[in-house]
Amino acid sequence: MAKTRVLVEFGMGTSLRREDYTEAALRALKDALWHNSVNMAELFDFPKEAMIIDAEIGVQKPDQVDVDALLNVFPYGQPSITLVEGGLDIEKPHTDGRTVIANAAIVVSFDMEPAQ
Repeated sequence: MAKTRVLVEFGMGTSLRREDYTEAALRALKDALWHNSVNMAELFDFPKEAMIIDAEIGVQKPDQVDVDALLNVFPYGQPSITLVEGGLDIEKPHTDGRTVIANAAIVVSFDMEPAQ
């Protein structure tokens, strides 16, 4: 058996006022997850718990993201999260502060025989 990728989804999330990197990352994850209406586990006749979910999230300050809070968004499967430097911080004109933008990519895989 091999880890076989079956789906990739992308999302974007923001923290407009609080400069909260966790909230922006959470919104990016939800955006990516809610784009997917295909029932991948059922399509391959696997239990939902068999889904291997690899999420990569880019924000300007990855060390300020609470990974445990992000893991709670997944209703099933075996999620893992990798944080990288990315996303955008946009300075606000005429005021202190910035808007935080996070980008997320979610890859869903199963442990299965690859197609020949």
